[in-house]
Amino acid sequence: MEYLNKKSSRNSTILKIAIFATGFAGIVAEYVLSTLATYFIGNSVLQWTMIVSLMLFFMGVGARLSQRISRNLLSKFLMFEVILSLLVSFSSILVYTVAAVSSYYGIVIYSLCIIIGLLIGLEIPIVMRMNEEYEELKTNISSVLEKDYYGSLLGGVFFGFIGLPFLGLTYTPFVLGFVNLGVAVIVAYMLYSKLSQNESKKVVVAISTVAIVIFLGLFYTNPIVQWGEQQKYKDKVVFSDQTKYQKIVMTEWKDEHWLYLNGNLQFCSLDEEMYHEPLIHPAMGLYPNVKDVLILGGGDGCAVRELLKYSGIDKIDLVDLDPKMTSLGKENPILLEINKGSLNDKKVTVYNADAYIFLEQQQAHRFYDIIIVDLPDPRNVELSRLYSHEFYTICKRKLRPNGVLVTQAGSPYFATKAFQCIDKTMQSAGFITAPMHNQVISMGEWGWILGVKSQEINKELLVNRLQSLQFSGIKTKWLNTEAMKLVTSFGKHSFLISAEDTVEINKIHNPVLYTYYLKGNWDLY
Repeated sequence: MEYLNKKSSRNSTILKIAIFATGFAGIVAEYVLSTLATYFIGNSVLQWTMIVSLMLFFMGVGARLSQRISRNLLSKFLMFEVILSLLVSFSSILVYTVAAVSSYYGIVIYSLCIIIGLLIGLEIPIVMRMNEEYEELKTNISSVLEKDYYGSLLGGVFFGFIGLPFLGLTYTPFVLGFVNLGVAVIVAYMLYSKLSQNESKKVVVAISTVAIVIFLGLFYTNPIVQWGEQQKYKDKVVFSDQTKYQKIVMTEWKDEHWLYLNGNLQFCSLDEEMYHEPLIHPAMGLYPNVKDVLILGGGDGCAVRELLKYSGIDKIDLVDLDPKMTSLGKENPILLEINKGSLNDKKVTVYNADAYIFLEQQQAHRFYDIIIVDLPDPRNVELSRLYSHEFYTICKRKLRPNGVLVTQAGSPYFATKAFQCIDKTMQSAGFITAPMHNQVISMGEWGWILGVKSQEINKELLVNRLQSLQFSGIKTKWLNTEAMKLVTSFGKHSFLISAEDTVEINKIHNPVLYTYYLKGNWDLY
């Protein structure tokens, strides 16, 4: 009797360990698919919301379908684990491969979400039904669900701190595959006596076959993903890395290089001065004797390169969230050649932090003459926060009297309402603003909003001052006084937005900017 009790306790423990492991793998599978959807489709909030919601819904569908399984519960559970291990292992490879040859990668991502959700939903009720042989109902339900939830917590920690930053989307799915396959192996071994001879053969063949396939996939996954990545870009990929925060890719054609973050072009070495010179020099020309400058973003070092042309600057603080990006700016030979080693200059201090939090936590006595915002476009809620009324209010507080804030503001023609929203939002924070734009060959028509912390100047006077800047003694590749007349001139009201259209102020509690951006006139580009 004691032996049977020990055996029952052991079998119950094995099933709970299995559900803990599947909870771990299930939540990480959700995060992998959400990240893939964000990278390939865009709009992170929508993709994460839809992937997680759909997967949970189909887990519910799977749970309902499980009631139709009345026999051979153990063998079916093992088969579900084997199928799951195969699907999750090859999820990234499949998406990258399809994306390389067609535009239907979204269908693949959401199909994987549905199938994986169904299989996970089938697992939990089946384990509960197997475990009811060893525990009474109330203990059975609570203990099985408890282990599943605990596994989900560990999965989230794993994905955030180990999976995405160190293994990336290439190898993290294979960890999940081995977890599910490991569950099948352990449960099959420990509960082998409960399988019929025919079931045992099928399970052994399935596990062995899938194990070989996964090991082969692990060996070939990197070249396959690299091939898929290369197909996404027209030029040769010379660097690719998935960090905790973003996908960084550099491509090369002849002697020119392109930098992409999450698939979006940041600059091309052919014409990046046409972006970085208007970003830096007009602001520098407005403020006499600049000593302290803050750059938010700009981890590639190009904006700092332009600032270092002014010998009078004492200190440049650069805040970029991603340590990998700033490390590349300091060490990568391609970027070092482009930025002239600017991030290694003794005047420059690099902080890897969230720009909003950095400003909030800055010492009360720390002020700047100029703040440069060189961040990615506000294509999601997280980035939209760095173009908000609240953010610009903090920036104004950290500027000295008559200090200057300039932000990249996307395209005034291809994201017109977003551009105007940034201008209006900066004004709401108390800045006198002047929009600027330039035709950057590789990026199209691009724009910036420059704001001055002063009530002693109006917009007309500010534009006149900008148009008369001389840049004497500053070596620029494109920018001069004539160019300043171009970048500050817009003609009449934009023909891409009617006078009846209203543009709201972007606030943290009302993040309208990213919706303006996503609904822009991009089809015209």
